[in-house]
Amino acid sequence: MTYIVTENCIRCKYMDCVEVCPVDCFYEGDNMLVIHPDECIDCGVCEPECPADAIKPDTEPGLDKWLQINTEYAERWPNITIKRDAPEDAKAMDGVENKYELYFSPEPGEGD
Repeated sequence: MTYIVTENCIRCKYMDCVEVCPVDCFYEGDNMLVIHPDECIDCGVCEPECPADAIKPDTEPGLDKWLQINTEYAERWPNITIKRDAPEDAKAMDGVENKYELYFSPEPGEGD
């Protein structure tokens, strides 16, 4: 099992999870984060820290697409270990439907 970041992170990109991760397995894209599934130790401390409820265990049904996205982009994007402020419109974007189709960016973020 691993934890993965799901659609609701897109354009919310809260970084509370990054701050508590003991193995630094988060990677930063332009408008979301992902978890490297091979680095995650399944401790679960990140899941309750996410204000957007975007982190889930990969054992939940229907998350195969998100496991693939986390795996692919963790290899492309820079590692992030420090918490920065969420985007100004993060609260307004929380819960918006179809975020992947409308807003996902494959571009990398800043990283550390």
